Amino acid sequence: MQPRTLFDKIWDAHVVRDLGDGWALLHIDRHLLHDLSGSASLSDMAERGLAVHDPALVFATPDHAVSTRPGRDGGTYPGGHRLWSSLKAGAERTAIRLFDLGQRGHGIVHVMGPEQGIVLPGVTMICGDSHTCTNGALGALALGVGSSESTHALATQTLRLQRPRSMRIRCEGELGFGVTAKDLALHIIGRLGAAAGVGHAIEYAGPVIEAMEVEARLTLCNLTVELGARSGIVAPDERTFAYVKGRRFAPQGADFDVAVSAWRALHSDPDVVFDREVVIDARDVAPTVTWGTSPEQAIAIDAQIPHPDGSEAPQAAALHAALDYMGLQAGAPIAGTPIDWVFIGSCANSRLSDLRAAAELARGRRVAPGVRAWVVPGSEDVKRAAEAEGLHEVFAAAGFEWREPGCGMCVAANGEQVPPLARCVSTSNRNFVGRQGPQARTHLASPAMAVAAAVTGALIDVRHLA
Repeated sequence: MQPRTLFDKIWDAHVVRDLGDGWALLHIDRHLLHDLSGSASLSDMAERGLAVHDPALVFATPDHAVSTRPGRDGGTYPGGHRLWSSLKAGAERTAIRLFDLGQRGHGIVHVMGPEQGIVLPGVTMICGDSHTCTNGALGALALGVGSSESTHALATQTLRLQRPRSMRIRCEGELGFGVTAKDLALHIIGRLGAAAGVGHAIEYAGPVIEAMEVEARLTLCNLTVELGARSGIVAPDERTFAYVKGRRFAPQGADFDVAVSAWRALHSDPDVVFDREVVIDARDVAPTVTWGTSPEQAIAIDAQIPHPDGSEAPQAAALHAALDYMGLQAGAPIAGTPIDWVFIGSCANSRLSDLRAAAELARGRRVAPGVRAWVVPGSEDVKRAAEAEGLHEVFAAAGFEWREPGCGMCVAANGEQVPPLARCVSTSNRNFVGRQGPQARTHLASPAMAVAAAVTGALIDVRHLA
């Protein structure tokens, strides 16, 4: 047999039928639904008179359009009430398990999936959300899909897919002091560009990845789509197995030992040749922030804002437009830029380890005057665990607002928006024009960098506060 990548091994194990020309019909092991795309797919199924093929493999949770206001319910944000109600009704009608507001297991779909053991090494999984690639950190083939694909999978438990090309990003060396997985992800996107992964499945490898805890790998894989790729993956290892063990929907007891024996084979063969190989030296990575309106417009915190001069005409025009929108001056240092808002949350950085890191830096400090700062845990389990450790009290004492689980201000689909022309440091994954609200100005950063900005009132190198 020819040497194969990790992606190839999972793909090949799930082919129901080879359709030719690189296309195949794949079995889908897990299907996650949320209130935006999920409610639409379930409604489509009902209108067409279709039955869900295997409800036991489908899991739903409301996250995008629900308020994160303390004490909220499904109707707190009127614009999301219909979607929440539709998802609940659809799940009840089809016998799909729903993790509703306030229940154990509820949360952002890409946070609760791994933490509940729904996502496992070697599975194929889909969700109607582009950041489904997050789940590849556990060694899963995880794909974001469109509404028609979601409906097809609900009805057949299969999906017609074209095999992508292979790409491996090897991260060598060690991350420096104050540098996190989020900084590494932004550095990679800034270096390679937002289209570097188009048409590829990306595997992350190397000593930096091997040294990462699973929640850091989830952050890294989360931003894979910002490289243009639909999927990112990390080979499962002892860290992965320890993370999965004992989780609610993971194999238990002797079944877990059997599963681990199979999971150990999930790695790329040593002599396999990828279509593209990229090497990243971790020593080159500093705490990183975005300055523009694309994740690829990212620079080290101690760097200067790039100048469009010398760029090709289309690129120069895009850079000028980004500078105008963000209200920044080319050639100026990014550090010291005053900020108005801070958002710690989203499927990129709202897990317990993220909140611990943020709280550690917030302890004994205060949010700067004129800055409003939110902390939105990624799930009900994260919220309860953080409160058990007293992290919510640390944030409250520092002047942060402690919210309920959900997507929050990441995509502003729930009425929670950054005001026009206000500047926000966000731990989310996208800084597109209007992403956090009309005319909102977003700088992507790690949780630690977000706290540093909150307590100083400006973008600042977190290494100066530690």
